[in-house]
Amino acid sequence: MAPGAPTLLLLWLLWLPGCPPRAAGCPAACRCYSATVECGALRLRGVPPGIPPGTQTLFLQDNSIARLDPGILAPLAALRRLYLHNNSLRALEPGAFRAQSCLLELALTGNRLRGLRVGAFAGLAQLRALYLAGNQLGQLLDFTFLHLPRLQELHLQDNSIELLEDQALAGLSSLALLDLSRNHLGTLSREALRPLASLQVLRLTENPWRCDCALHWLGAWIKEGGQRLLSSRDKKIVCAEPPRLALQSLLDVSGSSLICIPPSVHVEPLEVTANLGEDLRVACQASGYPQPLVTWRKVAQPRDGQPRAQAQAEGGAPRPGGPDTGSGMLFLSNITLAHAGKYECEASNAGGAARVPFQLLVNLSRPQPPQPAPPPPPPAGPVSHEPLQEAGSMAFRALGLATQTAVAAAIALLALTALLLAAMICRRRRKRKKAPGPPGEGALFVNDYSDGPCTFAQLEELRDERGHEMFVIDRSKPLFADVPTEAADGAGPGLLLQPPAAYEIHC
Repeated sequence: MAPGAPTLLLLWLLWLPGCPPRAAGCPAACRCYSATVECGALRLRGVPPGIPPGTQTLFLQDNSIARLDPGILAPLAALRRLYLHNNSLRALEPGAFRAQSCLLELALTGNRLRGLRVGAFAGLAQLRALYLAGNQLGQLLDFTFLHLPRLQELHLQDNSIELLEDQALAGLSSLALLDLSRNHLGTLSREALRPLASLQVLRLTENPWRCDCALHWLGAWIKEGGQRLLSSRDKKIVCAEPPRLALQSLLDVSGSSLICIPPSVHVEPLEVTANLGEDLRVACQASGYPQPLVTWRKVAQPRDGQPRAQAQAEGGAPRPGGPDTGSGMLFLSNITLAHAGKYECEASNAGGAARVPFQLLVNLSRPQPPQPAPPPPPPAGPVSHEPLQEAGSMAFRALGLATQTAVAAAIALLALTALLLAAMICRRRRKRKKAPGPPGEGALFVNDYSDGPCTFAQLEELRDERGHEMFVIDRSKPLFADVPTEAADGAGPGLLLQPPAAYEIHC
């Protein structure tokens, strides 16, 4: 060994404190050289086993890794660069990189991250660059990057970020570059950028900015001194709304045009009494510009002097839920005594806040279940000849005395009416029966039995002065025109000839 070799080795170990040297071995299908392991584009679904503990650069890009199992990166304490871009990561568990205290660069671009939990980057005290572009992030919550005191570059472009909370960037005192371009940001508060004391480059372009009073500070800040952070391209912060300012640059809009309309709140009714076990919905309607954020909360009240129905149960009343910015509805299901009390609907925007109280009273007595409806009466039809129900049966006995009497009278009246109808029908049929005629064919009997029967031979057709046609019976004519006189004289005693007479029959 050369004379200065121990000294060089000692200096190298001091230069990398806490970072163990590289060990031999290489995962299957990966390429390993020096302190670098390349496992990109191998269709991996997880971090492969067998990575040397001394690896400093690990390429895992262009795979199908959906999650980082707890402790999977713990043996790789010497990592300085980790490339996980273009995978299928959906979430980062808190403490997933706790063992990577030497990591300088972390690439998570092009994954499917929808949110970042507080503590997801715990342990990365030496991290310099964090790439989160091209994910599906919708909001950044307070203290998301609290454990990155030496971070210099934060790339968040090409996401769907709509909300950047005031303390989301807290702890990034060393940040020099922040890229928030091509997101869905409509506004940005001054407090959100206040922790960035070392900021040198700020990119905010291609967002749907809402140019109202909440962005008044940004325009003034850029004009005063913030323009040094923006390139000529990044200065083009274009308004998307309100419509009268659409497509105009924020720097070209006067401060007097950046206005807000304070919210107004309406709740109807202001007091409701509900029964135990019921569900309740109360609407809170808010208006203003920009669209107010609507929040329901229960107001804590002292128990002294409160009616029992409004007192809170032990442990506190159940919370009605988080902010509802869509419908402004308060939903309470299976109401108990603990739900009783005062609530408050609050609507807030950049122009101010407004509140309306709401009182909920709970009825201690449970409502009686509804009685089943009586069965429908039988359909009307022909009179039944079945015997009526006995007065002692359950169905008939359940009726009152007056009702029983009325039912019996109605049935008797129906029976009497049916009998009268039958009698009238029989009487009419008897009247319509014809009397028996004399023997012989061609005899026509007229409904006049006072003078005996007649035939067609005795009928004569006549017309009166008005032209009415009629038939007249001439009794002087024989009953049968072809019968000789001798036959008539020899007629039996049952056929007597009447004296000449005529009867008028109207047709």
